[in-house]
Amino acid sequence: MSVTNWFEDKRKFGGLIGAFLEEATKVSVSAEKEREKWINVNTNKGLWARCDNCGNMLYVKFLKQNKSVCEECGYHISTNSMERIELLIDRNTWIPMDEDMIARDVLGFSDEDSHRNRIAGSQDKTGLTDAIQTGIGYLNGTLIALGVMDFHFMGGSMGSVVGEKITRLIEYATDKSSPLVLTCASGGARTQEGTLSLMQMAKISSVLQIHQVQKKLLYISILTYPTTGGVTASFGMLGDIIIAEPKAYTAFAGKRVIELTLRQKIPDGFQAAESLFDNGLLDLIVPRNPLKGVLGEISELYSLAPYKKKIESVPDPYVSYF
Repeated sequence: MSVTNWFEDKRKFGGLIGAFLEEATKVSVSAEKEREKWINVNTNKGLWARCDNCGNMLYVKFLKQNKSVCEECGYHISTNSMERIELLIDRNTWIPMDEDMIARDVLGFSDEDSHRNRIAGSQDKTGLTDAIQTGIGYLNGTLIALGVMDFHFMGGSMGSVVGEKITRLIEYATDKSSPLVLTCASGGARTQEGTLSLMQMAKISSVLQIHQVQKKLLYISILTYPTTGGVTASFGMLGDIIIAEPKAYTAFAGKRVIELTLRQKIPDGFQAAESLFDNGLLDLIVPRNPLKGVLGEISELYSLAPYKKKIESVPDPYVSYF
């Protein structure tokens, strides 16, 4: 066989292999698309959902009965704000507040899409006016003021409406001497509102100071996956008692940003709830199913606590009274 014929046979053989691999790839991609289509269709019909952690298919009816916790691995699947309200509040006792408050595009912000269109799209998708629901209701017979953030609305970002609704809720709880519970699920301050969103951190923290320090009223913060940015840097970590769901991602900046800034690797799980608990940043890690019972016991204990009474002022030894 001549060298020319050998190269010709090699080219033909290589072409056959290439064609075979291309066809096999097409079949594999097609099968994967059919699988995804089957999963999505069934999920949209409310029949099945897939666990983000272990990948198992879960029957939605049983999943809801288990409070959206995977029966196979115990992973806490993301839920919307209404589902969390139903989890915590006694049936037919929920009274929402400030439902008609809607964000305005004061800055006229626009990148790939306008801020106005993003808000309208999230409103159509979730049925909410913004990224939080606030109101009052009974938790095992105890009246509480509750705010629940919804990550499905623009990543739970905190803009002017979120800040104002939380502020009004805290003021109401302070006026009525009610315990306050805030469930956090947020990517942080809303970029599209600039400084206006950042100012919500200071506004909320200031009214919390009145509620907690001056009036000595209870505030419980519940951190869910994810709680990041300006929410973590303000009211998320200011609770008298800070509770997190298992494996809840809680951080100010993301892992990649920290590594690029410090130029060193940080360990996996560094920002998970279990790591924060080990380092003293959390008080409790409570799974979703017993959460209502735990909150009920804390509220009952608080109602009997002697520290609610006004503490007499102690003379300052460094001040001359003569």
